[in-house]
Formats: sequence, C-alpha cells, structure tokens
Amino acid sequence: MDQFIVKPLFGGDTVAWYTPTNVTLWMALAVVAVIALLVLGTSKRGIVPSRSQSVAELAYGFVYKMVEDVTGKDGIKYFPYIMTLFMFIVCSNFLGLIPASFTTTSHIAVTSIMGFGVFFAVTILGFVKNGSAFLGLFWVSSAPLALRPILAIIELISYFVRPVSHSIRLAGNMMAGHAVLKVFAGFAQVTAIAPVAILSVTAIYGLELLVAFIQAYVFTILTCVYLKDALHPSH
Repeated sequence: MDQFIVKPLFGGDTVAWYTPTNVTLWMALAVVAVIALLVLGTSKRGIVPSRSQSVAELAYGFVYKMVEDVTGKDGIKYFPYIMTLFMFIVCSNFLGLIPASFTTTSHIAVTSIMGFGVFFAVTILGFVKNGSAFLGLFWVSSAPLALRPILAIIELISYFVRPVSHSIRLAGNMMAGHAVLKVFAGFAQVTAIAPVAILSVTAIYGLELLVAFIQAYVFTILTCVYLKDALHPSH
C-alpha cells in the first residue's frame, strides 16, 4: 500500500499542515489540468473546434444538462461550483492512473473536505432560501401520522450521514481499484502466470478508466440531488 503514503516533496519524515507533499503536488497538477483544458484549451475558440475545445464543450454541456435536469432552473446559478467539483475530481482520478503518480481522491482527507463542503453549503442554502420550511425535508407528510416521528428521525440520521457516505464512496472506490492493480502487477513477476497477470492488469486498467469517470459523475449528481433538496425541500 506504499502508493497511498503521504510523503514530503523535499525529504524528511515529518508532515505538518504546511509541508508540501506528493498530495499537494498532484492536487496542484489537477488544478493545472482543469485550467489547461477549460481556459487555455478554449482560448482560441472557433466554429470548427479543436480537440481540447471539443472536450471542454462536451464536459460543460454534460454537467450543465445534469444540473438543469436534477435541480431545475433554480439550480443553474450554482453550476460553476458543481462544474468545478466535477472537473477537479475527474482530472484527479485520471491523473492517478499515470504510473508512479498519486491519486489524491483515494485519501479520505481530500474527499471529506469536498463532501462536508457540499453538506454545509446546501444546508446553509436550504435555511437561507426556505427558513424553517427547510425542516419539512425531514417530515414525511404522505406517511401515516403515527409513523411520521419515526420517519423524521430516520430522515434526520440519513441526512447527517450524507457527507460521510459522499466522501467515503469516492475514496473507497479509487483506493480499491488501485489496490487491485497493485496486486495483479505483483503477480506479473511470477513467470508461470505472468501472461495472465499482465492481461488482467490491462483489463482492470481499462475498467479503472471507466470507474474514474463514473465516480466523478456519481459525486457530482449526488451534489445536484442534495442541492435540489435545499432548493425544494417540500418536493
């Protein structure tokens, strides 16, 4: 599991909050990749788009449609935040598939900041937009009256579990996929089963490319669902 160890960039064994580490480096590279694609890649926009412009436009349209479909027209104003989340996660996931790189989204410390950030943002927004009516999210008015208090407790617990599940899902899937790749890569050193192991690594790597995108999509669409609850708690 050495690939998940946080190491100082400039030597030493102590990692403080201000220490530049491999996590810092690959998070910065993810930000640079987002800027390169969305800013530099579209700086010379044309009617006939370049490859980078096409990818940027596809990403923009994909996330915009997601936000509009899930949250409605009221959620479009929050599109920049959701687009930023999606692009950062998907770039971090893909960069983590480069040999000898570091997958920042495999660390719960990174994903929990994003998960709790979404949780606090939508909760504050829910109360700002709806006041005490936001609490209607926890009151299932369509259920029998006797069951409503019990359901309210369940809904309240599930609401506060959201940031935990939101962050663990992403980190867990990314860590598990890379761990499996590492295991099969180890088998490739055994001569008798090396061909099978190499084919397995290739297949799993292809699967991990798909997982890298799907996990970014899942994190983003769950953010849209939580945002919809904040904007329309009675729905």
